[in-house]
Amino acid sequence: MKNLLCILSLLFLLSCKQSAVSSIGTPAIKAGTAKLTGRIINPDGAHQDSVLLTIGVPHPILGEYVKQEALTDRSGKFAIDVAVETDITLISLYTSLRRKPLYVKLTSAGTTNIDITYNSNFEIKNLDVRPAGLSQADMINSIAIIDEMLDYHGAPTSLYDKSTDVFLTHAKTAVSKRLEILNNSQLLSKEIKGFLSKDFRLFQYSSFVFDYEKYMTMNYRNITRDTVNKPAIQKIDKSYYRFLKDFKLNDPQYLNCYSFLEAQKKILQNEILDLPQIGETDIPSWLAKVKVILADLVGFSDGPYYDILVANAYGRQLNEEIRPLSEKQKENIISYWKKGEIAKILLRKNRQVVELDKFKSPVVVNDISSVPKEQVMEAILAKHKGKVVFIDLWATWCGPCLDAMTQFRSTKNEFHDKNIAFVYLTNGSSPRKLWEEKIKGIGSEHYYLTGDQWEHVMSKFEFEYIPSYLIYNKQGVFVNKFTAFPGNDKLKTIIKGLL
Repeated sequence: MKNLLCILSLLFLLSCKQSAVSSIGTPAIKAGTAKLTGRIINPDGAHQDSVLLTIGVPHPILGEYVKQEALTDRSGKFAIDVAVETDITLISLYTSLRRKPLYVKLTSAGTTNIDITYNSNFEIKNLDVRPAGLSQADMINSIAIIDEMLDYHGAPTSLYDKSTDVFLTHAKTAVSKRLEILNNSQLLSKEIKGFLSKDFRLFQYSSFVFDYEKYMTMNYRNITRDTVNKPAIQKIDKSYYRFLKDFKLNDPQYLNCYSFLEAQKKILQNEILDLPQIGETDIPSWLAKVKVILADLVGFSDGPYYDILVANAYGRQLNEEIRPLSEKQKENIISYWKKGEIAKILLRKNRQVVELDKFKSPVVVNDISSVPKEQVMEAILAKHKGKVVFIDLWATWCGPCLDAMTQFRSTKNEFHDKNIAFVYLTNGSSPRKLWEEKIKGIGSEHYYLTGDQWEHVMSKFEFEYIPSYLIYNKQGVFVNKFTAFPGNDKLKTIIKGLL
């Protein structure tokens, strides 16, 4: 019994020690570059060429989530230069050997080296990170705890027939119950728990609370099993968004939160809040209009949050429309921020967009809503005789679809003067107004299919998910299909072969 108590005491002390040593720090806005190096070590020292490393980097000032990839050499080594917008940045990292992400801390103008050793089951046997940042426990276990919170489901509750006050109270309680899983974990440090709590709460609200009508429709269908009719949904006004005050959005820790990017998009694009587009309006005038709408809802009228919102407003144009800043917009940015970090970030991105814009094809929208569903593909292919045709099935709400388009953008540009047509199909699940905004940045040819047309195409090619892709040769013959983005290298090889 005495030995057992000693062992339990030792395990407790080890767990405390493991979860206590973690350092995130408070991020500050800074335009810079970080370097990530390291080595992937396979079981028993076995060699494996071309292990793929994928990282996800939050860009809170531009309001975008950037994915970068790198292949290891034969010895397992890799190096990636990462554009960052804060002096310290938490990125996600996973490899093709194990796709479960880790959190890794990068510092602007610094180099972080991470060596990952896998065991025979391709689970992480050891992590060696220099300089020290997050603890190994925080790096490895954070995603598992998030998954556990996401898997928690309370009893089904009828909300579509209740007041908005009842719904908001329910949402707050539901999030609190999930956060109990995080708070009770003995695996994570107090600091990482604080970060994950902010990120998870914002994720839950962005996913389920911001779009009241969408969630009420979903709740109605889950409760009644009626997939045909819609409930009589209560109309909401701007006051509904008073829950924003609880988030204390001036907190700089949100600069590292992945969900902050999506929440900002929801705020800027929300039809109820109806924030004006920034266009060529000078920044003080735009902010004055925005604060009339937001100040009472977020609980403050001044602070760094508003500068980030302005930057995100420009980011919508740069990221989604791939449209460079006008001379007037650049003047407004320099007048307001002078040579500050936000101005540097926006102008750095603008230089990239100028290059991308050179190859972006104009948007063409074709209406084939009257075409019989069995003839949809023939109608599309008829417009592109003698060309390779690449067809992308996507939706505005599909994160992987949009990620794939971003990844494919530079490769697509390589074929801008070649004999190939890029065609994009979506359906009514993409809100028409949002779709019209999104396609500005995609360019090429677009179709908004009817429900029957979409279902026929998905069924004909046995697609269950999106993004999905179809490829036809110059003779209009179907040659290949994919579900999930197959990667730039594979697509480039296929397209070049057909050309």
